[in-house]
Amino acid sequence: MSEEHASLRLIDDYARGDAGMAPDTVWALEAHLETCALCRSRLADSVVTEAPGIAALVDTVRASLGPQLDAAVPMPSRRYRPRWVSAWVTPAMAPWLAMIVAVVLIALLLDAGGAALFGAASPELLIAPVLPLCAVAASWSRALDPAYELTAATARAGLPLLLRRTTAVLAVALPLLLVEGWLTGAMTAAQWLLPSLAFTSTALALGSFIGVTRAAAALVAVWAAVVAAPAWGTGRVPLALQPHQLPLWALLLAIGTGTVIARRNTYSALRNHR
Repeated sequence: MSEEHASLRLIDDYARGDAGMAPDTVWALEAHLETCALCRSRLADSVVTEAPGIAALVDTVRASLGPQLDAAVPMPSRRYRPRWVSAWVTPAMAPWLAMIVAVVLIALLLDAGGAALFGAASPELLIAPVLPLCAVAASWSRALDPAYELTAATARAGLPLLLRRTTAVLAVALPLLLVEGWLTGAMTAAQWLLPSLAFTSTALALGSFIGVTRAAAALVAVWAAVVAAPAWGTGRVPLALQPHQLPLWALLLAIGTGTVIARRNTYSALRNHR
């Protein structure tokens, strides 16, 4: 398939339902057909010649449903949602993004009134590295997305869609945390921003093996048990967030990013949509 259009041979194979076509080729072709009217027209012509049985079935269904559809009264739209919104977020993300805002506000209140209780271990600082993971997990969760089956079956349901949803989460969480740190002075971006990005990339990387939701939940649990709980107990900034640990976080970010790129094709498999 060229950069502009699919070849006629490839379209003919697809129209016949050739079982020998590679899965990645099928997904690439279907993604191309979504945006290319010329190739869709070629496919329609190819179906007539290469798969006459399918063409006859489509004509029968069209003849049966056409009059009913013409007589149907369209339902008015209940809400206006720009098309780009659906391409970046899922309706299930809305309450989780609201949860991020609520958690940040609670951490702000705790930090303002709990200096004696938490000491130097600011609640903001301890939740900042893993906070985006909660919404990332929700944005790719089978149980929380009512349109999961439809989404998972589309040609663009792999890594590009996962990265879009992750970007939408970070676009909400990171500015909130930056503003909160600026208002309270309890944390600097250098302390939590790189760990947060490293955790996110690690969750996506592990997600190619065990599912994104499970990976994010596991990382949050490990952080809470190994870092956050001891830090609250001692009232000290955890060693993992000390400035001299930043090169290790950068290395973790690089490894996670490299793993995501190396295993980019696995995100199209339905077993990874968890």
